Amino acid sequence: MAIEVGTAPDSWGVWFADDIRQIPAWRFLDEVVEAGYDWIELGPFGYLPKDPAELKRQLSKRGLKVSGTFVMGHLEQPETLKAMREEASVVCALLRDLGARYVVLIDDTYTDLFTGKPTASPRLKADEWNRLVEGANVLGRLAKESGLILAFHPHAETHVEYEDQIEAFLEATDPEYVQLCLDTGHHAYRGGDPVRFLRKHASRIPYLHLKNVDRAKQQEVAVSGIPFATAVEMGIFCEPSRGIVDFTSLADLLRTLPYEGWVTVEQDMFPVAFDKPLPIARRTRQYLREIGIG
Repeated sequence: MAIEVGTAPDSWGVWFADDIRQIPAWRFLDEVVEAGYDWIELGPFGYLPKDPAELKRQLSKRGLKVSGTFVMGHLEQPETLKAMREEASVVCALLRDLGARYVVLIDDTYTDLFTGKPTASPRLKADEWNRLVEGANVLGRLAKESGLILAFHPHAETHVEYEDQIEAFLEATDPEYVQLCLDTGHHAYRGGDPVRFLRKHASRIPYLHLKNVDRAKQQEVAVSGIPFATAVEMGIFCEPSRGIVDFTSLADLLRTLPYEGWVTVEQDMFPVAFDKPLPIARRTRQYLREIGIG
């Protein structure tokens, strides 16, 4: 199987199911096609139609296919995990009906993304960590029973963000149920080397999110403790061709492995002017072709 390249609502500034600062769903879909992509993630549940028949109709008329979507919540909290299981059951049924392959799982943040104020401790106690691990295994089993693959997404300002935490997570979780979605931007945001990490853990990484990080802005964010959402609005996540992650080396590694799976461009932008994402998406798709990704 060749590498399949897609994109996500996040690359059009979509963070929520409904927000007036976000581009309308139909314009997002139209611009995805115009930018040259065949695959998408669904984004926040409810941004695109929840009704499978209507969603299929909108995708089919544009020739688009779905790779997956995400579920996010505090895995270490039993009451939250119960709600996540219910949401994941609905999401998995929808994805299965669409012929998608992946459920991307994200632990919720320990800060308010907009104010930077802590909402939890940045490091979990041993029992909390064990609950997070078991929560991922539980949702991974649910995904497998639905014929899907769960790919856990390490994310900035969550309890699995630094390389040592990701290593511990991979060691603790069951590979039968839990794989990894490596996000090149989030990995570099916390000082990691995503190319090296992919080389080491390729057997657990069937799914990639692609974006880059602006070095100067990363340093400013680290020194000043700037909240995540503010960092995004500043443009800390940039096009793959422009940041600190070596995408040429990444492309070489994908060929060497060889990597067979999905890569999804997911360049966080929120909020963003409606006319900004499309030119970026076009440039990114062309750049990926030039370096041999898809």
